[in-house]
Amino acid sequence: MEIAIGTMNPVKIAAVKQAFSSFQEAVFLPAAVSSGVSPQPFSDEETVKGAINRAKNALYHAGADLGIGLEGGIHETGDSFFLCNWGALAVKNGETIEAGGARIKLPQEIGLAVKGGRELGDVMDEYTKQQNVRHKEGAVGIFTAGFVTRTDMFSHIAQLLAGQYLYRLRLKN
Repeated sequence: MEIAIGTMNPVKIAAVKQAFSSFQEAVFLPAAVSSGVSPQPFSDEETVKGAINRAKNALYHAGADLGIGLEGGIHETGDSFFLCNWGALAVKNGETIEAGGARIKLPQEIGLAVKGGRELGDVMDEYTKQQNVRHKEGAVGIFTAGFVTRTDMFSHIAQLLAGQYLYRLRLKN
């Protein structure tokens, strides 16, 4: 089974490989595809749309059996900002499956910087005085003292996608 992954980000690729490791003879095909949304999604709606677009674009680009899209964003609620993470699985027949992940509240200064037009990854690099936080532990890893990393977060979402996909297969049989 060929599984296209709509990104070249090593964190997201590792998460999908981990979640789909039980799929027999799975071949993973990372692909640099467009999310069709802003570089920094700023709502659940925009973030899930980006995940769906990545899944569909990866599926089409690679001609695979399944396409997986993972997208991270920020959701503003009142005067608070929360990390939000969404994933989508696209099947050749046009069906999509979506799943979302856990959320944590961001420090106000981080949320305001992103609301001001900056990408979270850039803000986190500056905040932590590190480089490529988005390709490592991510904001969730920083703000949970490493208890939950970005790979963990996206792996959980990918597991939810895999489980829903297998459930639907069993219903058809």
